[in-house]
Amino acid sequence: MLELFSQEERPFFPNLPNGELQYYPEFLSPKEADALYNELYNITPWQADKITVFGKTYDQPRLTALYGIDPSPYSYSNITMKPHQMTSTLLGLIEKIKSFDENEFNAVLLNLYRDGKDSNGWHADNEKELGKNPVIASISLGEERFFHLKHRTQKEQRLKIALKNGSLLIMGGEMQHHWLHQIPKTAKTISPRINLTFRKIKN
Repeated sequence: MLELFSQEERPFFPNLPNGELQYYPEFLSPKEADALYNELYNITPWQADKITVFGKTYDQPRLTALYGIDPSPYSYSNITMKPHQMTSTLLGLIEKIKSFDENEFNAVLLNLYRDGKDSNGWHADNEKELGKNPVIASISLGEERFFHLKHRTQKEQRLKIALKNGSLLIMGGEMQHHWLHQIPKTAKTISPRINLTFRKIKN
């Protein structure tokens, strides 16, 4: 089992089967990350959605908001979201990400994890709107949370990364076909975290 702990300060490019992953712990400076967190926390129109699992409906264990360059909706886990108009702040982040990946992102899903009870279970970002081999770029702000990955068939292939405030993680290649990822719950008393996941939604 591979593990990357929070004290890692250098970019990290693990050699993974059936997938590509890049991790940049200092994509944003602490000052930039804190300012962005405060802006998004206060102005984002966060929404609470319901999810249905095995016939039972629950509150999704986090708040979300979708922004897009065009009005195309995005669906996942039987939830369909209509995007808000992309802000200048988010457009600026798309341009900054291009220094690390030249993918033309046109949408961003924001997640607010209010405390350790908020989470995101095992899943892949493999919705048909994202195309065959989507690239997902994820910026983390606020409280550090562990990001877990596991290969669908090679059970020994697992990875755990402590996503720092201001970090950027990029998943590409065949990652969404062969790997699952999650943000697990934690019993620790922790502060909120905002996660921005940039993607290209295809019409």
